[in-house]
Amino acid sequence: MSSGNIENIKDIEGMWLGSLEVQGGTKIRLLFNISASSDGSVNATMDTLDQGASGIPVETVAYKNGDLRLEVKSIKGVFEGTLNEDGKTIEGEWKQAGSVFPLVLSRIDENPDLRREQDPVKPYPYNEEEVVYENKDAGVTLAGTLTLPRSEGPFPAVILITGSGPQNRDEELLGHRPFLVLSDYLTRRGIAVLRVDDRGIGGSTGNFSQATTEDFAGDVLAGIEFLKSRKDIDSARIGLIGHSEGGLIAPLVAVQSPDVSFIVMMAGPGLTGEEILYLQSDLISRAGGADNETIARNDALMKSIYSVVKEEQNNTIAAEKLRKLIKDEMENISEDENTNSSYSEADLDAQINAQVQTLVSPWMRFFLTYDPKPTLMQVKCPVLAINGEKDLQVPPEENLQAIEEALKAGGNKDYTVKELPGLNHLFQTTKTGSPSEYAAIEETISPTALEVIGNWISEHTQKN
Repeated sequence: MSSGNIENIKDIEGMWLGSLEVQGGTKIRLLFNISASSDGSVNATMDTLDQGASGIPVETVAYKNGDLRLEVKSIKGVFEGTLNEDGKTIEGEWKQAGSVFPLVLSRIDENPDLRREQDPVKPYPYNEEEVVYENKDAGVTLAGTLTLPRSEGPFPAVILITGSGPQNRDEELLGHRPFLVLSDYLTRRGIAVLRVDDRGIGGSTGNFSQATTEDFAGDVLAGIEFLKSRKDIDSARIGLIGHSEGGLIAPLVAVQSPDVSFIVMMAGPGLTGEEILYLQSDLISRAGGADNETIARNDALMKSIYSVVKEEQNNTIAAEKLRKLIKDEMENISEDENTNSSYSEADLDAQINAQVQTLVSPWMRFFLTYDPKPTLMQVKCPVLAINGEKDLQVPPEENLQAIEEALKAGGNKDYTVKELPGLNHLFQTTKTGSPSEYAAIEETISPTALEVIGNWISEHTQKN
């Protein structure tokens, strides 16, 4: 709902699209939608198209003598600009967190096409089926999409397992849908693919926030049972492809189920969550230009935080200790470094509380200390483990080495471990590997990565 002066609302009513150029040449498209209600009030929302956020409320809309001001309080952002005489563009600036960026908004008549270049276009040359099945042990219903080749079955099949955080069946993030692209590629190569909404997300039931990696493994086991029940699937050729945390889950499932005939780990961890988080924080901070002193201080704070999570099992006590640690750190930060100085006390409290809730969640408690190596040593089916050379989230050198050593020590006779040059955590072709680039890269998955996965699976699903 707007406040401020509004005159000639018709001048600014409609959709306005502009592109911000932020650090490293990254572009973020902003879409403002301004509309008038019958009672004369003005409603406005903002979408950040390349970051997948939509419907963000614009609390203040002020327009007078051709000058427009839009204020988005939730992200501390303000646009101020002037409408050109032709009424088609508004030239101005976007201000946020102490930075100022030029921004020109252009009037558009229809929603922009958000399709990425690699997103498949219907009609597909294969069949697509909406499916629902149960994880009876957990009392959870899972919803997904099964894509099936049109040739004669029964087909080899794979289940795609998403990375950490609440994900839909396409593993959609920042305008990319990696699992849609991957399932399309594999189905065209003759492999049936099941991709599924995480529990509590999309069409699936259950409580995501109370689930651990082990719970998600139970959901994948239910997917295997579902595929085995179908006549068009060859139950002797069912494999798993796990991305990121999915690469932790796939080995857990393979050890529990003799029906898993192969697994693909895409940026799967070989170290404990705690070890990965230290490496990740260091690499991402350096890519963002942080100095050694800041990195060392960050490292010390993380160590203190993780010791509380590991040692204090009582959530209430752990939460109090964590709140104090984070608040003390904020108070010790110099004014120059403090990016939160413009936030109100209530905003900061809400931020800290959200952070603390994540830290004491069942998922984080499991992830921090779970060591994937003993599980990997028990995996006897064929394994493909791949990582991008520029992955800053699950660093390739340390993780691939740990995976290879565990598979070798366990006596696995068929494994391939590969580092793919120039690719990031999402397997996009990248300059630095920094997560800040993900949205701006048009590519969803490198064709090289798709080919490596496709060729390896084809080799391991051919009938003798």
